Amino acid sequence: MVFKNHSVWRKVVMKDNGFVDWTSLPDDAMIQLFSLLNYHDRANLSATCKAWRIVGASKCLWTSLDLRGYKFNITMAVSLSPRCVNLQQVRFRGAESADAINHLNAMNLRDISGDSITDDTLTMLVSRHKDLRCIQVGPDDKVTSGSIKAIAFYCPKLKQLRLSGIKDGLADSINALANYCPNLVDIGFIDCLNVDGVALGHVLSVRFLSVAGTSNMKWDVVSHVWCKLPQLIGLDVSRTDISSTAVSMLLSSSRSLKVLCALNCPVLEQDITVNTVKTEGKLLLGLFSDIRNVFSDWGCSNEIMTWLKWILSHTLLRIAKSSPQNLDYFWLKQGVALFLSLLQCSQEDVQEMAASGLATCIFANEGNAIIDPGKAEAVVKNGGVPLLLDLAKSWQEGIQSAATKAISNLSADPNAAKTVSDEGGIGIFIELARSKNRQVSEAATGGLWNLSVGEEHKAAITEAGGIRTLVDIISEWSSDADGVLECSAGALANLAANKKYSMEIAIVGGVQSLATLINNCKFRGVQEQATRGLVNLAAHSVRNGPNAREAGALEALIQLTCSPHEGVRQVAAGALWHLSLTNVNREAIAAAGGVEALVTLAQSSLNASQCLQGMVAGALWGLSMSKANSIAIGREGGIPPLIVFAHSDSHDVHEVAAGALWNLAFDHSNVFQIVEEGGIPVLARLCSSSESRKASFMAALALAYICCGSGTNELAPTGTSSENTSKSVSLDEARTTALKHIEAFILTFSDPQAFAAAVVSSSRAALDQAIERAYILETGLLRCSEAEIGRFIAMLQSSSSILKAFAAFSLLQFTDPQGRNAVYHASLMLDAGAVKVLRAAAASASEPVKVKIFAKIVLRNLEYHQQETLYLV
Repeated sequence: MVFKNHSVWRKVVMKDNGFVDWTSLPDDAMIQLFSLLNYHDRANLSATCKAWRIVGASKCLWTSLDLRGYKFNITMAVSLSPRCVNLQQVRFRGAESADAINHLNAMNLRDISGDSITDDTLTMLVSRHKDLRCIQVGPDDKVTSGSIKAIAFYCPKLKQLRLSGIKDGLADSINALANYCPNLVDIGFIDCLNVDGVALGHVLSVRFLSVAGTSNMKWDVVSHVWCKLPQLIGLDVSRTDISSTAVSMLLSSSRSLKVLCALNCPVLEQDITVNTVKTEGKLLLGLFSDIRNVFSDWGCSNEIMTWLKWILSHTLLRIAKSSPQNLDYFWLKQGVALFLSLLQCSQEDVQEMAASGLATCIFANEGNAIIDPGKAEAVVKNGGVPLLLDLAKSWQEGIQSAATKAISNLSADPNAAKTVSDEGGIGIFIELARSKNRQVSEAATGGLWNLSVGEEHKAAITEAGGIRTLVDIISEWSSDADGVLECSAGALANLAANKKYSMEIAIVGGVQSLATLINNCKFRGVQEQATRGLVNLAAHSVRNGPNAREAGALEALIQLTCSPHEGVRQVAAGALWHLSLTNVNREAIAAAGGVEALVTLAQSSLNASQCLQGMVAGALWGLSMSKANSIAIGREGGIPPLIVFAHSDSHDVHEVAAGALWNLAFDHSNVFQIVEEGGIPVLARLCSSSESRKASFMAALALAYICCGSGTNELAPTGTSSENTSKSVSLDEARTTALKHIEAFILTFSDPQAFAAAVVSSSRAALDQAIERAYILETGLLRCSEAEIGRFIAMLQSSSSILKAFAAFSLLQFTDPQGRNAVYHASLMLDAGAVKVLRAAAASASEPVKVKIFAKIVLRNLEYHQQETLYLV
């Protein structure tokens, strides 16, 4: 907690040696200091010493409780009960909290406000607290007329009753209020289904009445009844179907009425005669009128203005939440300005609702997480950011939470985010993120999540200690605080996308925290963001070290491949794909059961989204770069789903599937499966018709491996004589089909005239012209092992001219001077004696033209790489 008068406090308790002795403050000063703290901080400060424990238990500090941001249950209520003798006001949220209120033993309770309360709980509550003056319940459909009667019978001193979302307000229950609550001056039946309007006319004490959002009201009847209420001065009919006739009746016939609020009333607004309604000097507020200056230009009593500000803030909040169409102009013209004006009100509940309304109205439309730039700009231009940041420092946690949420949402707009950062919002977010109030912490971590999207804010978040704070939050909050955890993990995931900050996350234990979070919290949003964080950490793991291999991260990712949520499975597969790009990670994934898990995921994803199919195929491709993993994938049943993925119309999916099948086809034990599962036609189709030339090339590589191995003894079929004959025939047919498509594939990169000219001419220009079409630029990232290079060199000596040509063509791609792994491939070829074989092929009079030309190009590439190596040395 930061006190604005901190320097004054220091002067009071400063010792001669320069140290501050806070314990020297008198009790009344300490009580004032304690009053500025929230309940959690009061408890922590009370635990520091005996003197402060006595001060912290002072009954004057416990006159009100706002429990909405805490997990409040009977156990906590019992522990607080000794301090609640003078408790007068309590605010709660949730059924468990409602049930626990009675255990506070707060016999002097005057004001309750909450939701999710049942008839039985409310009846018990009012029966035990007969001095209640204010009751505000809802939105809740569990409260019925029965509990309204109980309120009337048990609370004769009641002054204010606001019920929201109830199904019915029957005549007998409202008549009970009229009979037993003579001091009832403020009534609200808000967003209710059925309310007996005629019975409300019997409550003669009422001065302020709201039926906003209530349906099934017979306006032609109730307007005649209500205009006779002798003390009615404020009426709210917003968000109803009231007509201009009823409005005119109320304004013209009621002698006491001063203000009628009718915001967002469609029937009224569509009536072209609404502007002709005579107000008789009374105030009529609607979306059709200019209400921006009502607080300054309209003279009225404090009593009316207090009620009106509450009604306006509540109604505007409800309108913002319901996101009615065609109100963008209103928000830009008046709505934002009204909220900002209400933020400066002295009423705490009005400030809270105004901040919540701002947080909601700036979205583009209902269900859309995109911020409307025009509304965000209006907030910024009218000074909304510093105003909200100031409220975020309030000791009142309801205001603090709402204001922080508004700033958090604004931070999703890039321009507003800059203003938030410039005004010191990052430091405030980090401070509030440590709050033990769930709503405050969630709003603050949400703000860090939004700000961390921009690269320009990541450094400031890190320098202010944001990474350590976020990691600590994940470790400290229980798994049921899903909102806090999701926002914290989302912010870390964004920060981890930057190499520099991913290192910082790993250093402070972020990998372990995210892995533990994945295991402990099953909420979908939390798992998706935590997994995304590990994905981003994994993307830098090659350079940063074993980030994502530590602390059970691999096990957590592998476990998530079985998640019931497709989005989580997709992100987990993507993380494993990234990790599988290094040898050490590949073996670690396999040792942790990753091969079996990914094969199972592939088998269950035949009808899944293309994104998931692409991720799991990519992960299997990465793992299959290891011979042991390649054999294991085939043994576990990974080939059939990969063939299905290779048949996908999405080139993103069939490209990675082709890469996996290329690796798998290198091992002879997998070839029969590929053939028997119908892989040859699928690979042939990719080879000839894929829009991705990289996919076509890898499909051709897989076909070449099948052709090259199908005549070896290692591929000799096993089984009965008839079975062996059948399999041999099948392999021969597959070989014929494969060679046909390989030959067609090579022809697409050949220019017969240029090739013929290059054969008869020894000039460099002729060879340059011949290879103009020969390179596939997309293959520069492909990497071959020593064994694979050896396979291609062996192919150069094959009896098949097609395989010879394809081997030379493939080596040409792998030694392309522009390729990332070209130097590595050239080194392997030189060590394997490829130059001799290539020269023989290039010089042979009997070899096809394509073989000669491709061999010459490969030799030239090898010469280039040798010269480059010597130059570097």
